[in-house]
Amino acid sequence: MTEVVIVIGDRMGKGQKIAEGINSVEGCRAIVIPGMAADMKLGDVMNKENADLGLSFCGSGGAGAITAQNKYGYPQRHGMRSIEEGETAINEGCKVLGFGFMDTEELGQRVAKAFLKKYPRS
Repeated sequence: MTEVVIVIGDRMGKGQKIAEGINSVEGCRAIVIPGMAADMKLGDVMNKENADLGLSFCGSGGAGAITAQNKYGYPQRHGMRSIEEGETAINEGCKVLGFGFMDTEELGQRVAKAFLKKYPRS
């Protein structure tokens, strides 16, 4: 099975709980960008790691997602405040999801499962 790689960039250097949720889903692996302003490095790390999905977290949920789109052309949705919005964005083809601060295992699990449902791996 080809592994799904999901990169997490959080403005405050967090994302560990989201990563736990992603890593709990079989076939998925999270990469947490360390340090403050990690969201602004999201597109660069996604490109370097050939990632399938990127998650950006900051107050507005937009800076890292918009930067990744502008620099690399990744389709994105930002300003999201719920897990359901993220699931919908994946179903609509977004590769970068921008959220307000939401470092929860549930978000990681549900986003990873939504990605696998949309893009099954053999």
